Amino acid sequence: VRQARTAGVKVVLNQNGVAYSGWYGKGWEKANASMQKILHLSDYVVYQSTFCKLAADRFLGRRAGPSDILYNPVDTSVFSPAVGQSLQNTGNVNLLLAGSHQSFYRVRSAVEALRIVLEQAPGTRLIIAGRCTWDREEKKAVHQLQEFITELQLEAQVKVTGPYSQTGAPALFQQAHILIHTKYNDPCPRLVVEGMACGLPLVYSATGGVPELVGKDAGLGVAGPLDWEQDHPPEPAALAEQLLLVMSELTRYSRAARSRAVNHFDVQPWLTRHGEIFKRVLDDRSAANR
Repeated sequence: VRQARTAGVKVVLNQNGVAYSGWYGKGWEKANASMQKILHLSDYVVYQSTFCKLAADRFLGRRAGPSDILYNPVDTSVFSPAVGQSLQNTGNVNLLLAGSHQSFYRVRSAVEALRIVLEQAPGTRLIIAGRCTWDREEKKAVHQLQEFITELQLEAQVKVTGPYSQTGAPALFQQAHILIHTKYNDPCPRLVVEGMACGLPLVYSATGGVPELVGKDAGLGVAGPLDWEQDHPPEPAALAEQLLLVMSELTRYSRAARSRAVNHFDVQPWLTRHGEIFKRVLDDRSAANR
């Protein structure tokens, strides 16, 4: 970045999350060091959410230069509800937990919530997709998950499908009715807007940047404190309560999720805004060279 600036090249930084002790552990300060330098050397910063800016201000230092908040986008023509998909609650609802599961609590909370939901909605099923990375050996993590599912006697209700590609993501979302997102303090997960674009309402940990994405109508969250020292997994009972509420009005929530993705997170306005930012930065360079 320094070499680029010396050569007269402008730098626009996309700032996601930062490291802090609660999730990163020891050495979080070192992990932030390069990020901090780049943040303050950049000519313009695009924060992925208000929460991302809050975290950057706290751990990297408030910068003086121009910035903007642009949420991760989704191509709503690719990520869309399945053709002919019924949004009526027939009692057979598929829940989806997806993404990279870096902590065991993410899957544990969802599985335990399912067990509670089954008492009132026995036709409910849970799909767990994505990598399990809380152990250095992924096979061990998957084995721990399978043992936990067996211990709760939920083998018939939980399907673990493993990693998936970006190109396979739309088809995965289209198999489900509700997306569960249990990660604490997630800065701005693209997974959430992709799920909403496919008509999946959210039941989620209402921490980090996720509440900014879901808004008031596209799902229900489980509140948690803002804590940089430790994670606070959503309580399974609270998750189950919110799941049952969304299931009771699945059509309304599903339509709201799709509408929110299309109206607020489609990729085209995101591209347009980046074009405006790049033009502004280049115009500033031209003015400085006169």
